[in-house]
Amino acid sequence: MKRIAIDMDEVIADTLRKFLAVCNTELGTSLTKSDLAGKNFWEVIDKKHFPKIRAHVYENDFFADLEVMPGSQEAIKKLNESYEVFISSSAMEVPPSFTAKFEWLKAHFPFIPPSHIVFCGDKSVINADYLIDDNMRHFERFRGEGILFTAPHNLGVRGYRRVANWKEAEKLFLPAAK
Repeated sequence: MKRIAIDMDEVIADTLRKFLAVCNTELGTSLTKSDLAGKNFWEVIDKKHFPKIRAHVYENDFFADLEVMPGSQEAIKKLNESYEVFISSSAMEVPPSFTAKFEWLKAHFPFIPPSHIVFCGDKSVINADYLIDDNMRHFERFRGEGILFTAPHNLGVRGYRRVANWKEAEKLFLPAAK
């Protein structure tokens, strides 16, 4: 059975929505996802605000109440019938996120067993045929095929197969879903 590893933030969890809410509240801005087209979040705010906004991701509960990306639960349930599915988060970059992310996954993706949740740093350690991720840096040393999940910051990235949403992911991996 082939394996699919799936990133958490901006692929199954809408982390960007939370960043925008924090930024807009803290800085009195009115940024939207469309303001980030082709840019990283940190390119849009004044660099002097970076430490204040970045500090929020280190709060124990920052990742606890993220919204689920539309269609991800249904699509991953279907993928789980034909593939061995793993959730792979580079949580080592933000160690306080472990508990909140694990609890979030248990609440929203209870059909993914804990043994199929991987918190890591360098995703090249993941032994999978495919990695669905919004950040192409994770594909550099990954041995399988990277599938880029569309997010505002990666709109200009070329050179990878891409899915814009979970319906497209279903069509890519489950041809009968076409």
